[in-house]
Amino acid sequence: MSRPVLDIVALRSLTAVADCGGFHRAARTLALSQSAVSQHVRKLEKALGHPVVEREGRGTRFTPEGRLLLEQARRILAVHDEALRVLLDADGDTVTIGSTEHAADQFLPRLTAAVQEVRPGCRVRYRIDRSARLVEAVERGSVDVAVYVTEAAATEGTPVGGLPLSWHATPGWRRPDAPSPVPLVAIEEPCAIRRRAIATLAAQGVPATVVGDAGYLAGVLDIARTGQGVALIAAVGAAPDGLTRYDGLPAVTPIPMSALARPGADPTTVRAAFAAVRELLGGAAADGI
Repeated sequence: MSRPVLDIVALRSLTAVADCGGFHRAARTLALSQSAVSQHVRKLEKALGHPVVEREGRGTRFTPEGRLLLEQARRILAVHDEALRVLLDADGDTVTIGSTEHAADQFLPRLTAAVQEVRPGCRVRYRIDRSARLVEAVERGSVDVAVYVTEAAATEGTPVGGLPLSWHATPGWRRPDAPSPVPLVAIEEPCAIRRRAIATLAAQGVPATVVGDAGYLAGVLDIARTGQGVALIAAVGAAPDGLTRYDGLPAVTPIPMSALARPGADPTTVRAAFAAVRELLGGAAADGI
């Protein structure tokens, strides 16, 4: 009996659902129909023999098997895309863009447009990862340009602005009455935004406790959608499916972001990419998000 095969296209759709917070936004980011993205996920479920994504109210959540698949999917895609970069670069113009998970659905389309404006016809590949690993990938040369949380990596890079942050929870969620601590949901350590959430509340004398954490943003959103706690996430673009902004906690200052280009990267491409990130973050600040 032959072993099942994990389709690369389907894995890319799965990670987009996680990174974008839902099927609709994933389809928009991938320039596919929502039904196509759903079919890709069902194909993976058929191959594995169990569900990986489930509907939860108006949103979605990853099953335990789905979270495990998501982790492996990122590893598979990273190796796949690096192999293509090495094998195909000689035959055409390719740019690999890296982004932190936070606001990736906002960063990647703008970076893509900026790169293709100065390099018409180039192929654009993506890598979404933790900030420290993105910096390592840029320094190795496997990623051309990356945007990441400055304090989450050892390399400062070029400052490009601050990423607005705000609290999000399920509609109608209420914080427990004092002296009960505020239940937080966050990415597991090390995470700069997790630390920012805890430090902000502590500075205002608000007790808090982490009631759930996950290795990736998708898991944080899944837990928050259960109503168990509140999450501090990027406040750029629309709120993730099933969540809404919560204004009952102290405001959080934007977290500094940096951009980094691999040694020898085309200067025109780098300038265009960095400018696109600055424009996005500057616009978010101007809008008071």
